[in-house]
Amino acid sequence: MGNTAQKAALVTGAARGIGLATAKRFLADGWRVALLDIDKATLDGTYGALREANDAEAVIAVCCDVADAAGVATALGTVAQKFGRLDALVNNAGIAIFKPILDVTYEDWSRVLAVNLTGPFLCTQAAVPLMRDGGGGAIVNITSISGLRASTLRTAYGTSKAGLAHLTEQQAVEFAALGIRVNAVAPGPVDTAMAKAVHTPEIRAAYHDAIPLNRYGLEEELAEAIFFLCSDRSSYITGQTLAVDGGFEATGIGLPALRQSGRNS
Repeated sequence: MGNTAQKAALVTGAARGIGLATAKRFLADGWRVALLDIDKATLDGTYGALREANDAEAVIAVCCDVADAAGVATALGTVAQKFGRLDALVNNAGIAIFKPILDVTYEDWSRVLAVNLTGPFLCTQAAVPLMRDGGGGAIVNITSISGLRASTLRTAYGTSKAGLAHLTEQQAVEFAALGIRVNAVAPGPVDTAMAKAVHTPEIRAAYHDAIPLNRYGLEEELAEAIFFLCSDRSSYITGQTLAVDGGFEATGIGLPALRQSGRNS
């Protein structure tokens, strides 16, 4: 098992994006990290790169669908075998299907809810005994601003993330007695590869207009917030959702006009 005294984290959806940035943040602070992702090809590449850049024994990779209960149980068994402990779980894996409500199929709805809501439920349920036996830990669920405010084309996605925010509170209440804190991070628009591919210049401009900080977030900025909630520095925080969104969730109407007024005053 190696050094069981060294802290260990499991990050789902870790092959790319926010999950990968979070894994790197843990590694930078001397943690061991288990990378979990359904995309084996990308996961293998990420795993190889992180092993080259860090202590090879500090990184493991597990290919798994978070919506598959048996696969999740096997994955946590691997973490227990390799690391002997688990101090943090980041439920980051998620999918989105953007369609008008009347075009959302049963299969669309079921898959989004399975990955985004059932996945964190299954991963947490499997991880908690290992955390408990090690004296406690922290869990961070990655929700979304879409779970806090409605938007078009996001019926399944937004509903799954709203459900995950409430699941976070349920978990926080029940697991506190085990020494396990549970919080959520709700990203706003983030400059991920996916966003760069699907957000047109018009969409990006509209987001900039609606965000007080007037820009997209960076994956590394999300990773810092996630790491903070997993660290001892947040030891009295549980059951909370932290919006990491440049002020997007707090914004009403008229922000572009307000900026223009400020420039003219």
